Amino acid sequence: MKPKILIVDDDEEIRTQMKWGLAATYEIFLAEDRPKAIEVFQAQRPLLVLLDLGLPPNPGDPEEGLATLSDLLALERLTKVVVVTGQGEKAVALRAMGGGAWDFLGKPVDMEELKLVVKRGLYVAGLDIEVRQMQQVLAGNTFEGMLGHSPAIRSSFESIRKVATTDAPVLLLGESGTGKEMAARAIHQGSSRKDGPFVAINCSAIPETLLESELFGHEKGAFTGAHAQRKGRFETADKGTLFLDEIGEIPAPLQVKLLRFLQERCIERVGGRQSISIDARVVTATNADLRKGMMSGTFREDLFYRLAVVQVTLPPLREREGDIRLLSQFFLHRFSQQQNKTGLAFDADALRALDRYHWPGNVRQLENNIRRAVIMAEGKRLTVRDLELAPVGAGANTSLKEARENLEREMVTNVLRKYSGKIAPAAAELGISRPTLYDLMEKYGMAKD
Repeated sequence: MKPKILIVDDDEEIRTQMKWGLAATYEIFLAEDRPKAIEVFQAQRPLLVLLDLGLPPNPGDPEEGLATLSDLLALERLTKVVVVTGQGEKAVALRAMGGGAWDFLGKPVDMEELKLVVKRGLYVAGLDIEVRQMQQVLAGNTFEGMLGHSPAIRSSFESIRKVATTDAPVLLLGESGTGKEMAARAIHQGSSRKDGPFVAINCSAIPETLLESELFGHEKGAFTGAHAQRKGRFETADKGTLFLDEIGEIPAPLQVKLLRFLQERCIERVGGRQSISIDARVVTATNADLRKGMMSGTFREDLFYRLAVVQVTLPPLREREGDIRLLSQFFLHRFSQQQNKTGLAFDADALRALDRYHWPGNVRQLENNIRRAVIMAEGKRLTVRDLELAPVGAGANTSLKEARENLEREMVTNVLRKYSGKIAPAAAELGISRPTLYDLMEKYGMAKD
């Protein structure tokens, strides 16, 4: 459909001239005075209005035109009104701009200049409407900062709502990058503990020798370097929520201490003998199969059933129908504002590539790719190359660099999945060091939750 334009002018010859110059590209509607302009505008809702300020009953006075401008913007503030006036007074034009006009042209109108102003005005109007639509979508599809409208993610949101109002331990399941920490925060915010602390710790990111002290604290002199008493994460989370990410990585001795807390609601610091009562809800997460860990003896069965009173699974992005475009537009809007790059949009090939890519790093990878694309983009349209995704149907036209990165990404994803996200065996199979593997995971948006 052609974009709609309303021309408001009391001079029939001028209306006809502008209509003749624009009709090939746009759908044109005409009005000769204020009442007719309001009537046509309400019926057609054009994105742009060309408005003469000298309207009946007093064509020599701009007041009727200025009143028409005010009425039109009251009906739709995003409409771009271009004032076309023959009065040649700068003060009148400034009044119109102050009243909300988007631009102004003097009579006689130069047709090429008019076409340029109209094209630019319609483009900006379209961007403004996209932003408003995105805000409306976000208003109905966000849950504690999590975004999505697919049946898969809405089901997860509903589970989080139900469990948040209880004090039961929750085990969050999902691949890396699916938003498990955001889900844990949503559980905390929906609970009676929301005014208390939310304390998060990644159990795989802390060396085993330090993890016990980090979780349970230590007394002065408990070990070399323990120069003062220190509270652990459990005590810090008192009256709030403790989120233990990558719970499958916790060593066997600490599993016993965690089980004791879940049973007795108390802890002992490293090197201490005093039992300390703690009122903290425990939410855990993993991208590993804990049942396999139970079968192999690396994860306690009794601890699993204490932690997994309620299990909530967060779906991978590839199973969230329709959410890829929603999230892509959201991230594009956010990062383009941060970088002061207004007017950015995806081209058609980029949108197809976003939809068809398998996203092994899930939402985090999508977010990272779009952030990088916005920073690096040189034009107003983000391309497949900007996103660093293989184009749909890529084959012989794929560059060597793109093919190498696609293979590298695929190999890292497969090995991490094979070893349930464990870094050491994955790095060993790939024949690289752990730091190199971490660098690759960061590069492809697959850093651990």
